[in-house]
Amino acid sequence: MIKEISITVQPQDEKNQGLHKSLIIKELKKNKLPSNDLTLVFIKKSIDARHGQLKLHMRYKVYIGEKPGQNENKLPEWKKTDKRRSVIIVGSGPAGLFGALKLLEDGVQPIILERGAETSQRKIDIAKISTKDDVNEDSNYCFGEGGAGTFSDGKLYTRSNKRGDISKILKIFNYFGASEKILTDAHPHIGTDCLPGVVNAMRAKIIELGGQVIFNCKVTDLLLEDDEKAKKVIGVKTLDTLTGQEKEIKAQAVLLATGHSATDIYKMIAKLAPEALEAKTFAAGVRVEHPRSLIDAIQYHGKLDNQLGAAEYRLTTQVEGRGVYSFCMCPGGFVVPSSTGPNEIVVNGMSASGRNSKWSNAAIVVEIRPEDIPEKYQKKAKELGCPQIAGILFRSDLEKSAKDNGKGQAAPAQRLKDFLDNKKSNNLPASSYTAGLVSSNLNEWLPEHICSRLHQAFKDFNKNMKGYVCNDALMIAIETRTSTPVRISRDKESLECIGIKGLYPAGEGSGYSGGIVSSAMDGENSCAKIIESLK
Repeated sequence: MIKEISITVQPQDEKNQGLHKSLIIKELKKNKLPSNDLTLVFIKKSIDARHGQLKLHMRYKVYIGEKPGQNENKLPEWKKTDKRRSVIIVGSGPAGLFGALKLLEDGVQPIILERGAETSQRKIDIAKISTKDDVNEDSNYCFGEGGAGTFSDGKLYTRSNKRGDISKILKIFNYFGASEKILTDAHPHIGTDCLPGVVNAMRAKIIELGGQVIFNCKVTDLLLEDDEKAKKVIGVKTLDTLTGQEKEIKAQAVLLATGHSATDIYKMIAKLAPEALEAKTFAAGVRVEHPRSLIDAIQYHGKLDNQLGAAEYRLTTQVEGRGVYSFCMCPGGFVVPSSTGPNEIVVNGMSASGRNSKWSNAAIVVEIRPEDIPEKYQKKAKELGCPQIAGILFRSDLEKSAKDNGKGQAAPAQRLKDFLDNKKSNNLPASSYTAGLVSSNLNEWLPEHICSRLHQAFKDFNKNMKGYVCNDALMIAIETRTSTPVRISRDKESLECIGIKGLYPAGEGSGYSGGIVSSAMDGENSCAKIIESLK
């Protein structure tokens, strides 16, 4: 018999296995279940700081009269490819990498094409953004080996239970070098200092088994042929971003896993199959940074305990019919420049595995539905022949406005209290954002429907987290890449792109996921369908 049981203990008793077992036995007896011949397997830990009392909830899988099965922690069996079947994967983010591993379960050769650089070169390119105001449009925080998550924390928490086996994704990450803590933490993360090594190990395994990974290889178009009155993809056209060399690569299917910032891909789809594009809800706002000690004190009710680590928070409210919420909260983290072009400013957050910086930050963003896009962008999108990209045009203009109100990659910023008082900050607090800050009254250039909702939301948040609105709270603009404003529609059964056979949109860039784990599962699911189609 197997039962899952949760117990609650004080932080100082986290490692007290004797106490844990006695509490589990008590629960078993309460439910009139056998309490001898037990094997306990720890599953999950979460911190509960509500009501001013710190507690740990510990969840165990309890085997009564039996032992854990040998296959419970078994990894997939990846096979050497014979290269008779090959699939192009555009993008090396989680959807692309886990899609590649899924193909290797059946011996299908993945050919990963990544417009950016491998992690070692990508680190150099990222450093230049802050130090030299030099944004490499193909190698930055959003583009390059591992995708946007590689240098922005590596959060693995997801609610996408119906997409697939979350524990399988975590086990694979652990196999490739992530800490075992990700298997049991309630909100697991790998850390930007560790994730590049994990991604490198995944790449090495893919190549070892006969797959290919080609960097600085930007897909510029699809190779199509007519198939029973429908378009069918047979390969891609590529551009070497270092040499300018163009070439064609052919395969039996293409997984499109390009991430939320590859706007050129939407333009390509708009040209080939405009019916496949669909406008969707996205979000825009700011990154809010506090001293870590302040957030810890609020969340732990002044009872600071180094054992608990940097405190997290999650905030959400409704303002005038739209959601305003925190996203990608980075306890003990940094705010980083996440632009993908020289004429924009975009910010994001990240944390190292230790989450031990002096600051904590989170995106605070406003829900933007297609009908909220200002008329001028809708009109321009229609003139371009694709009304569905109005959100892309609006997002791009927000990022250009941030650039206009900053300096280089120094971002426009304002004390949170000054934002609510509608006045420019005379000075700004110390920040983790290394590219620099420029004092700016965000009320004067952020769209009114974003500003007004942020104003009310911050008042609501301060009721739930007293002290959140304070003189040391800093707003840094602009955060726009939480998700894409466009979805690339796909058939519900085959997962192929509407209008283009053999093309499989997947992950965040295609509008079907929102984070590392959900993207990884979506890549797996799409590649499972590809395998079916090749048999």
